[in-house]
Amino acid sequence: MALRPVQVNVKALDASAVGRFWAEALGWSAYSPGVTTYVGPVGGLVWPDPVAVGVDVVPVPEPRTTTKNRLHLDLATASAAHQAELVERLKGLGATPADVGQGDVPWTVLADPEGNEFCVLEPREIYRDTGPIAAVVVDCADPRAMARFWGDAIDWTLHEVTDDRAVLRSARGVGPYLEFLRTPGVKTVPDRVHLDLLPYPGDDQAAEVARLRSLGATDLDLGQGDVPWTCLADPEGHEFCVLAPS
Repeated sequence: MALRPVQVNVKALDASAVGRFWAEALGWSAYSPGVTTYVGPVGGLVWPDPVAVGVDVVPVPEPRTTTKNRLHLDLATASAAHQAELVERLKGLGATPADVGQGDVPWTVLADPEGNEFCVLEPREIYRDTGPIAAVVVDCADPRAMARFWGDAIDWTLHEVTDDRAVLRSARGVGPYLEFLRTPGVKTVPDRVHLDLLPYPGDDQAAEVARLRSLGATDLDLGQGDVPWTCLADPEGHEFCVLAPS
């Protein structure tokens, strides 16, 4: 049994507009297969994508609070000129500079049109082959504990674990990294952004959910009602969903 991250779920008042922003930001396409706007590589809707982790923008009636999200995207760049061009292009699309206490750093922190933070990284060799999303980054108190839980929860390979950072990536060496960074503060409100996981064909969703509970996940009621996915929280309270097999 195994699970794989297939998309980053973003809640938005205007899912179509936020979906269009992320499609332009990543150089991908926005698809509307139902009530959500899915953003994935160009060439037609393929879900789950065999390489990329997509972005699924879900309409919600509640506006975002001012609390910083505990999960964000890092975008990859190929050169200093590319970084500068991308930052300016994103601002033209509606992104705004964001101050999350980063100080003087070589990357640029922005927020999408509804205030969700993300980073445009300076060029780094490690992200040369990730595609436009370099990493899905999660703030946490204990990267080692997150490495234990997520290393068992999904079928990705653990590349690094220290007191300050844990890094995983698909065992096939493709797509973005999943990084847990030790960050001051604690989680206080539900995030607008979370990961969605998917069982492989032939695997049992209920059995996977039971396995995650045995690893330390807890059930989460976000008012989702009777839906085909299961909402859970990891040991530090980060929300995630286990989707029904396609």
